[in-house]
Amino acid sequence: MNMIEVKARQAVSILKEKNIDMWLTFVRESSAMPDPAIDMVVGQHATWQTAWIICKDGETIAVAGSLDIASIEDNPAYTTVVPYVQGIRESLLDVLKRKKPKKIAINYSTDSVMSDGLTHGMYLLLTSMLEGTPYAKRLVSSQDVISALRGRKTSEEIRHMRKAIKLTLDIYNDVTGYLRPGRTEQDVANFILRRVRKEGVELAWDQDHCPAVFTGPEHAGAHYGPTTRKIQAGHVLNIDFGVKINGYCSDLQRTWYIRRKGETRAPKEVQHGFNVIRDSIRLAADAMKPGMLSWKIDQVARKYITDHGYPEYPHALGHQVGRAAHDGGVGLLPRWERYGKLPYGRIEEGQVFTIEPRLPIEGFGVATIEEIVWVTSDGVKFLSAPQRSLYLV
Repeated sequence: MNMIEVKARQAVSILKEKNIDMWLTFVRESSAMPDPAIDMVVGQHATWQTAWIICKDGETIAVAGSLDIASIEDNPAYTTVVPYVQGIRESLLDVLKRKKPKKIAINYSTDSVMSDGLTHGMYLLLTSMLEGTPYAKRLVSSQDVISALRGRKTSEEIRHMRKAIKLTLDIYNDVTGYLRPGRTEQDVANFILRRVRKEGVELAWDQDHCPAVFTGPEHAGAHYGPTTRKIQAGHVLNIDFGVKINGYCSDLQRTWYIRRKGETRAPKEVQHGFNVIRDSIRLAADAMKPGMLSWKIDQVARKYITDHGYPEYPHALGHQVGRAAHDGGVGLLPRWERYGKLPYGRIEEGQVFTIEPRLPIEGFGVATIEEIVWVTSDGVKFLSAPQRSLYLV
């Protein structure tokens, strides 16, 4: 059974749990405008208006245009294929009349990008097709379904992620030997990209800032690409980087200190900043348990850092990672407007999170580490071997 079939079956159990009768992913020209659900439970694109349907009774249905039918019939995840020629409306309504769903989950969300794949135009088209039927008032957001499906990793998904994490850490080990004063952020990025090409894997996000390389106190900041800024002795340097293997991502950050002449260790203020970040990650990981509210985990690390005299980091403590580096759903989030209702979501067994606080070290740069943890029944396991000590160059 391939991963698409596995996740489709998992979706059935989630629909039962959430008491939702049907999950409908409604797309057209999905290679040009892909819904994130496609990669998870469909595994192929369609040209014409297509309804990919998973029902809580276990039936999986594709309502699709005639020219797409041949390839869809080869998709083992969808056991019922309903073709149409002139228009999808009647065929889709026939399916709804047969199944009689009381709740139909569709892919819109104000909080989670991974659950918001239904375009506004397709939403208008779908609701116009349902106008005058009882199903028009039975539409609900699929956010709870998709968040659970993406979050609850299977053992095979974890195996793919471990491979991506291991390769990322192996590349970081090689980077340590490459770093030296005079080389630029772009030099370091190119070194990493050459290794990625040699390994024949994908980057976990866009190459314009994967890897992101920051050196010294005047760096450009997170989510900015590498520049011609030169590494200098006395700099704190950090890298944010990940790869994708078999469709699953890593996302890890590491921190180095570039020693000045005569230094055998980092200055006290650099070491102290690093230690605070390292220990805040450990405390947050120790606090994570299934059922806990997202924001409370963020608060553990945030308070520890501010209690040590540093400003709070201007972002979330962490996010889910899986088929995408930012995999949507509940994260380790502060109660800020920009995160909507997600900080009040609960952590679930099987989810995989990054933990990535940061703090500034005046005159040197930024200390930041990003680890990946997997939520178990009674806590978390680190999928990444944690950075325990500051890397010295």
